[in-house]
Amino acid sequence: MAKKKESDSRARALLCVNASLEKKAKELVILNVSEISSFADYFILCSGTSDRQVRAIADAIQENLKKAGMRPLGVEGEAGGKWILLDYDDVIIHVFLESVRTFYDLERLWSETPRMAVPDETASLKALAEGM
Repeated sequence: MAKKKESDSRARALLCVNASLEKKAKELVILNVSEISSFADYFILCSGTSDRQVRAIADAIQENLKKAGMRPLGVEGEAGGKWILLDYDDVIIHVFLESVRTFYDLERLWSETPRMAVPDETASLKALAEGM
C-alpha cells in the first residue's frame, strides 16, 4: 500500500509542477519531505513576479487538479496574493511573491531534504528525478 501512496503523491506533485509551469512560475523547487514529515510527502515552492501571477499560478494548479478529480483540503492566502498555500494532503504547494519567498526562506528550513530545482525555462516535466 505504501508504494501506491508514494506513486499517487508523485503523480499529484507532477500535476502541480506542470500547472505551475503553464503560468511561468519562477524558481520552482520540489522538496521530498516524506522522510522527516508526518503530514506531507512533497513541498512545492515557486514564485510569481506579481500578486496577479501568484494568483494565476494557484488557480492553474486548482483547475488542473480538479480536472483530475482532486480538490484541495485547504487554501490559504488567496485574497492577498503574496503567499498562497494549497494543501493537497500529501503535497503542499507554496506560491510566493518573490520578495515574500526570500523573507520566509522555507528552503533553508527544509534544507536537509532531497530537492529538485526546475529551471525557469522548463515548459513541462515528464517525471520527478530519481530519488524524489
